[in-house]
Amino acid sequence: MTTELAKILIVDDDPSIRNLIFRFLSRKYKVQAAADGKTAMTIFPEFQPDLVILDVNLPDALGYDLCEQMQINTDVFVLMLTSRTDVSDIGIGFSQGADDYLTKPFALEELEWRVGAILKRQRSVIPSPPKRLVIRNLAIDDEKREVTVNEQIISLTTLEFNLLHFLAINSGRVIRREELIKEVWGYEYTGEQRIVDVHIGQIRRKIEIDASQPPMIQTVRGVGYKFIIPDQE
Repeated sequence: MTTELAKILIVDDDPSIRNLIFRFLSRKYKVQAAADGKTAMTIFPEFQPDLVILDVNLPDALGYDLCEQMQINTDVFVLMLTSRTDVSDIGIGFSQGADDYLTKPFALEELEWRVGAILKRQRSVIPSPPKRLVIRNLAIDDEKREVTVNEQIISLTTLEFNLLHFLAINSGRVIRREELIKEVWGYEYTGEQRIVDVHIGQIRRKIEIDASQPPMIQTVRGVGYKFIIPDQE
């Protein structure tokens, strides 16, 4: 049985340090590298690293800011590299989501120990859902918070949009009513769970234009709902 190698992204503008770490860690891990923040943020969503080794001072960005951006929609680990030794600077790194801190210069053996310890925590990267979902004639744009059918804008309430979007990004999975209430209504909602059925009915009437097509939002009797992409049914 083979175990998939952990993936590490190295972000450092110093080529000697970057290349040294790259060669050293490539013996045990899948490694990619970037010399600046823009390149790092291009590589990040495609590579989906388990750990980012991130220099604080980059030519086009602060490592603190990149750390925060990378962790908005993922649980990626971040090990900060810095030549700064001030305690307040280290505190900023941890407050922005860093998991560990290593000051330059450092021994490669210490880097290896810290990387191994971090990866043992087994926190996984969760890819962010796409900003725009297109399912046949239905398009759900999370950024614009807009739904169209046959390129015609469909008027949905905020709650209806949130409910449809949550179902769509979890397509194929049966979702219980209580989970929908928790995720869409929020913890504070304590009313009747059948309120979900009312809103599902309203959404169906708005998006299920062609009655000859199977409904995308299917009822799982006694449980909840499942969003089906017709081509994958």
